[in-house]
Amino acid sequence: MNLFADIRTLVLQNLDTMVAEGALPEGLDFRNVAVEPPRDAAHGDMATNAAMVLAKPARLKPRDIAETLAGKLAEDARVQSAEVAGPGFLNLRLAPVVWQGVIGQVLQSGTDFGRSRMGQGRKVNVEFVSANPTGPLHVGHTRGAVFGDALASLLQFSGHDVTREYYINDGGAQVDVLARSVYLRYLEALGQEVAFEDGTYPGDYLIPVGEELARDKGDIWVDQPESVWLEALRDYATDAMMELIRSDLASLGIGMDVFFSEKSLYGTGRIEAAIEDLRAKGLIYRGVLEPPKGKTPEDWEPREQTLFKSTAHGDDVDRPIMKSDGGWTYFAPDIAYHYDKVSRGFDALIDVFGADHGGYVKRMKAAVSALSDGKVPLDIKLAQLVRLFKNGAPFKMSKRAGNFVTLRDVVDQVGPDVTRFVMLTRKNDAPLDFDFDKVLEQSRDNPVFYVQYAHARVMSVMRRAKEADIAVDDATLLAADLAALDHEAELSVAKKLAEWPRLVEIAARTNEPHRIAFYLYELAGDFHALWNRGNDVPGLRFIQDGDIATSQSKMALARAVSVVISAGLGILGVTPAQEMR
Repeated sequence: MNLFADIRTLVLQNLDTMVAEGALPEGLDFRNVAVEPPRDAAHGDMATNAAMVLAKPARLKPRDIAETLAGKLAEDARVQSAEVAGPGFLNLRLAPVVWQGVIGQVLQSGTDFGRSRMGQGRKVNVEFVSANPTGPLHVGHTRGAVFGDALASLLQFSGHDVTREYYINDGGAQVDVLARSVYLRYLEALGQEVAFEDGTYPGDYLIPVGEELARDKGDIWVDQPESVWLEALRDYATDAMMELIRSDLASLGIGMDVFFSEKSLYGTGRIEAAIEDLRAKGLIYRGVLEPPKGKTPEDWEPREQTLFKSTAHGDDVDRPIMKSDGGWTYFAPDIAYHYDKVSRGFDALIDVFGADHGGYVKRMKAAVSALSDGKVPLDIKLAQLVRLFKNGAPFKMSKRAGNFVTLRDVVDQVGPDVTRFVMLTRKNDAPLDFDFDKVLEQSRDNPVFYVQYAHARVMSVMRRAKEADIAVDDATLLAADLAALDHEAELSVAKKLAEWPRLVEIAARTNEPHRIAFYLYELAGDFHALWNRGNDVPGLRFIQDGDIATSQSKMALARAVSVVISAGLGILGVTPAQEMR
């Protein structure tokens, strides 16, 4: 049930009637007609822009259209009033029975309330985290991991067929550095003195890897040249780090459907096949690029290169795909990887990158557009930096990692639920401050606590009702007389519940799971306000002494709130609190 979609359908039906009656000309495009909450709740429950968007093509005054439409809408039993405002906006107030009906819909649907068919089973690949397999995930990866996983869940909730994917960057020089670092820990485990030079990874997390290698191999690689052990240690170290990364992700409740190895693209013809596809489309050529911004002709050496004509698909400049020595640039395997994703039949691709990949967006979108002939959209979401604080001061160091705070550091201190929710309290492209003290604070200023407290309050009053021998199972509450819920504070909560299905579709359409967290905070606020008003107005309390029927009506509203909070937290990957401690 999407009440806003239902009322939009009502508006469109009446516009069709106006066309049939000659009040509007034929051939008008109604696609931009919207029904949404008004900016100011005092203006009504819903507003439509129908008259404003149709006035120009209809060659009529907006107010004339709005007044005719208002008269027709007011004839519907659901519409209590339809008022024209300003130049032609139309504000609607719905009858209380409509909002009371939303509560019944929530109880009937359970946590499937708001679940949408919008996606129509479209296959979407969400690639996220994709950190270099050189160590544990750090706090920056944490934000991208939570965002990507919540986005995948949101898309599934809205009817998409989603694949969660991790791209293992195991084809570059950084894996050689990892192998050399593991070799040093291996020698250390065998009793040798070692020194970690610049460029190696000194974190303690490699100590157990070196110790296990020493147990497995003994001293066979001691005093051996790099050519003897490097390739074997690349694979060994990568496997060990990916096991660590999988464990880190599992601590946040994240599991991937696919782990795709960059290394699998080399020496298999897969890079060549992707480039050949672009060549056949006339998009690969030999040429000389203009100097980069900031470079003068004196310090710029023009040279002929093999280039991808990415400007043909919206990029600022064409991009090199081959080095002067004949090797591939870092961009070439990324093209091949996305060629593979396009070939797997996905209808849409989403990449979640770190903040340092901003310059990579246009070229990658150009590549996917070229590879798919413009049929597969690629949305790239950048997860901005996370600034950590503890006791009001920046929090930076982690001995285990060497020089950064790990994902596991964060989860161990505040738990996975708090970590996940807080990471979604800002839009992904805005910096996020994560204060270890504030995220555990029990106050309205802490959105995690505020939302969980609302759910816990419902669970508490449900337990109290059962102790008073009041039946509060969903079947009983569904049969309650919801007409008793007629106070403005109660209807306000019901109106917020009605926004949930619309909010889900908007969040899914824009790939913005933070909207779910924002909505839950607002719903919790409306519920807490109703709860607190019960302290002054006894008739608003959820349990009415000696009046089981009225208590069950009010408990139906409380239960509906808990259902929607549970559904929203489920999308975010957070477990609803049963009680606060």
